[in-house]
Amino acid sequence: MDTRETARETALAAERNKQPILEVLAGALRPLPPGGLVLEIGSGTGQHVAHFAQALPALRFQPSEMDLSRHASIEAWTAAGQLTNVLPPLAIDLTQRPWPLSAADAVLCINVIHISPWEATLALMAGAGSLLPDGGVLVTYGPYLRGGAHTSQSNVAFDASLRARSPRWGVRDIDELAKGARPEGFTLEEIVPMPANNFTLIWRKSGGAAHQAPCGAAAGVSSTGM
Repeated sequence: MDTRETARETALAAERNKQPILEVLAGALRPLPPGGLVLEIGSGTGQHVAHFAQALPALRFQPSEMDLSRHASIEAWTAAGQLTNVLPPLAIDLTQRPWPLSAADAVLCINVIHISPWEATLALMAGAGSLLPDGGVLVTYGPYLRGGAHTSQSNVAFDASLRARSPRWGVRDIDELAKGARPEGFTLEEIVPMPANNFTLIWRKSGGAAHQAPCGAAAGVSSTGM
């Protein structure tokens, strides 16, 4: 068996949610120019970035994962899809600035905010704000409180389990996220309900919808699609 095949990790949750997320993400990224760079924070197994890159071949994707042991899985998913629009993964600690890239056209963060300390969320907003142009988009996905309340009983139990693992983790309130995002120039543009009591949040950096030229060269954009 090919070693790249054995390196591919599969998370069942990622398999379930990758297509619903893509359907929202494709609309949020539509204004990006050909060759635009999408930075994913917390790429995990690499299933998401491979799925998105295959469906959106005109864009380039930069995966990142602080857990270096998962980089092989990210690379294996990229290789399995023969994706030339996915760059090698970076190791990004949200709280350590500067991040190892200077600009991006969009930032994507899936299922990270609730399994990291609050200061990591603030660092996400600050880092994304420093990378994105005016009108750039930050997309976050996961479970959230609305108006200080959980949206389901299952999320109540999930939140308790997170806080039992670490008192610094937990499901965050959308209103509190908006307060943390505002100083970095972000406004919450859209809240999209998703399956399994999750939400996709579309954040827009203030300064208008006009978009700058894509970050870096547009070479290497895949011609493959779904």
